[in-house]
Amino acid sequence: WSAMGYGFLVVEEKATGRMVGEAGLAHFQRQLGPALDSAPEIGWAIKHSEQGKGYATEAAAAAIDWMDRQFGLPRSICLIHTENTPSIRVAEKLGYHQLGECMHRSYRAFTFERLRPEGDRR
Repeated sequence: WSAMGYGFLVVEEKATGRMVGEAGLAHFQRQLGPALDSAPEIGWAIKHSEQGKGYATEAAAAAIDWMDRQFGLPRSICLIHTENTPSIRVAEKLGYHQLGECMHRSYRAFTFERLRPEGDRR
């Protein structure tokens, strides 16, 4: 947060305030090349027992909206394990489109990109 002015936030259940995960944008500098490392990367991690309830989609959408309003960045990316079908669906719901596939650490991952909608240059 101190370096970029943004980062990850706790995701809480509205009714109880109980922590169910985290979501946000950061610069992870994963050494995936300048086209990917130069953009903020969105991510989410929701407790296994709370998955499938829409928390990831709602929290990530709120983070994207805040980033768009606050910083007006033209694009963001995400990196998702090729077998993580639920997260791939979340990314697609949020407007991310697959760019390619890469090795990251010891697993294959898809790279995704979301361009800020044209005309939405607040």
